[in-house]
Amino acid sequence: MDMKRILTAAIGFPLVMILLIFGNKYIIDVIIAIMAIIAMYEYAKCATNKNIKVVSWISYLSLASISIIHYEPIEQFGLANGIFVGLPILLLVLFLHVIISDMKITLKDVTFTLIGILYLFIFLVFLPLLFGMDGDISGKYLIWYVLFSAWGTDVFAYVFGKRIGKTKFSKVSPNKSIEGCVAGTLGAIVSCLIYTFALNTICGFGISYLLIGIISLILSIIGQIGDFSASVIKRYFEVKDFSNLFPGHGGMIDRIDSVMFIAPFAYILFLMFL
Repeated sequence: MDMKRILTAAIGFPLVMILLIFGNKYIIDVIIAIMAIIAMYEYAKCATNKNIKVVSWISYLSLASISIIHYEPIEQFGLANGIFVGLPILLLVLFLHVIISDMKITLKDVTFTLIGILYLFIFLVFLPLLFGMDGDISGKYLIWYVLFSAWGTDVFAYVFGKRIGKTKFSKVSPNKSIEGCVAGTLGAIVSCLIYTFALNTICGFGISYLLIGIISLILSIIGQIGDFSASVIKRYFEVKDFSNLFPGHGGMIDRIDSVMFIAPFAYILFLMFL
């Protein structure tokens, strides 16, 4: 196995644990916003391979807004209302750039800027929303299902894909195999069930193992779609990784591509069933 990959994970996992255990929702909002801005920087840099000029300032400003989603006036206004109002303003600003620049900023630039903002904001904003959930089971506990679904899938798919993977899944990501994908899904289910056992035993919750088994199956599949979706973008931009930020893992988007896809669906499922 790749020692750089193992070392990066060994450093990163405890850091994530400390932040999620001791951080409050305002700290997590800021951290996710910073991650989103870094991810947008990677996206914009890769886009230059196709001579695409992402409108950076509006992209960074849009993603920085994640840091204030729990600020009381913003929270009362509502995320859905914010997106409903923000999208027309965003489109207005982007097309104004085309007009003012005498079309040096092109429709293609505007389109990819909008795709990048929606791709990163719409998915990532659900991480702090999930963390900040109130209810019988706090979001501080629930957010770990997102991570265990993503990481369980990633680890098991990587290990078993390397050992027994023979049937290629898709040209989008030729190194991935059907065997690895199946093993990854099983790994996610096992990881989430173990975590559920720990919560039920230590915290006295009565979370259904059957429900978590079904939810973790769904989340693992969605996470793998997120992984493939990032590969689609990389293949278009003709890059292997979005950056070298995390040795052995690639860039920020490479590291969170499955987590960010899982987040909104985890939020919806937990809102409905827990």
